Amino acid sequence: MGTEGTHVFLTGATGFVGRHVLRALSAEGYRVRALVRRPGDTLEGAEAVLGDLRRPGELVPALRGCRYLVHCAALYSFAPADRRALRAVNVAGTAGLLEAARVAGVERAVVTSSSATVGPARSDGQPATEDDRAALGHGSGYHRSKVEQEYAALAARVPVVLVLPTTPIGPGDWKPTPTGRLILDFARGRIFAAPPDGGCNLVAVEDVARAHVLALEHGRPRERYLLGGDNLSLADLWRALGDATGRPVPRRRIPYRLALALGYVDEARCRLQPGSVPRVPLEGVRMSIERMYVDSAKARAELGYAPGPVYPALKRAVAWYRTQGYA
Repeated sequence: MGTEGTHVFLTGATGFVGRHVLRALSAEGYRVRALVRRPGDTLEGAEAVLGDLRRPGELVPALRGCRYLVHCAALYSFAPADRRALRAVNVAGTAGLLEAARVAGVERAVVTSSSATVGPARSDGQPATEDDRAALGHGSGYHRSKVEQEYAALAARVPVVLVLPTTPIGPGDWKPTPTGRLILDFARGRIFAAPPDGGCNLVAVEDVARAHVLALEHGRPRERYLLGGDNLSLADLWRALGDATGRPVPRRRIPYRLALALGYVDEARCRLQPGSVPRVPLEGVRMSIERMYVDSAKARAELGYAPGPVYPALKRAVAWYRTQGYA
């Protein structure tokens, strides 16, 4: 499909993944109209539109004239104080935005979900696929909000393609995300013990960004596409971090029960100190013993997704933090 002059409405363009998606869209010739929350925010390569996902009806005028919507914005937080806002932004905000897009005449939307919505690897050790779905459980945190977001997106009356990145890494994670915080703390020499030995999937953020464009152009409506890179044990990740940062790899490992206890203590601290950022987030601790491995064969076959190796992305992340003076 031709892209010259085609307008795309993009949310989350000031965030880690969204900023890379903006670059990928611009590189393909799309004209981007990007949602920002603060007056005066500017984005290279995009027309900034002031608004808030918690007031999606106000976005209809800005959505008019846009053929497509790419929805990357999300509240990514493990802080107890943010749990009510998680649902307001990630679930209700997504539903409202997609309805506003329908009213405005948007033809197609790509929504950034999360690989957490498929859950961990299967009991037989095989990586999770798009056929798997994580249980909602009884929690009220970030990962539950992403599961509920998917249901809201699939119920929308505009054609929606869901992309499910695993753990993006690379340059530009300025906030940083919890994963970026881990890389930064390791680079600063603040990690003294390794977590329980689970596993995760890491992917270069640039590959995730390009996959959003592929999903926009080739994805099938109401389908989910896992965007993964390399499946790594946490021991392998720790060694890769050591190589990338030049820091020694911690020899001690925190027993899971101790990590869980520390998580509960940290949760209590955050409740007593509103605005605090969890240092040992309970959601992260609970996932640390899981093998969060995925298979991206569907995205490869249907979208032409071709992720590169993860180690260079890890090096780029560390180099960016050092260049920017973070580490």
